[in-house]
Amino acid sequence: MFVKIYGRMTCPFCVRAKTLADKLSTEVEEFSYEFIDIIEKDMSKEDIAKAIGVAEVKTVPQVVVDNQPIGGCTDFQAFAQQKFAISL
Repeated sequence: MFVKIYGRMTCPFCVRAKTLADKLSTEVEEFSYEFIDIIEKDMSKEDIAKAIGVAEVKTVPQVVVDNQPIGGCTDFQAFAQQKFAISL
């Protein structure tokens, strides 16, 4: 499973999603992720929307699991809890 997280390190929800992905990468076999710092990459919300294939992005983080957008931090936490019984 490959996860992309679009966010910024000044956002507490983005940091929380990245921390959860760090935890999953150590506890779940075949889990890997990439954190894309939108400030560092000079990406706008419109750029993120194009990259993940959605009409509009209102908030960050935006989490994509195996090329499927699942939403933000709370969505990612719910996904991890349901799929792996792991929470932050």
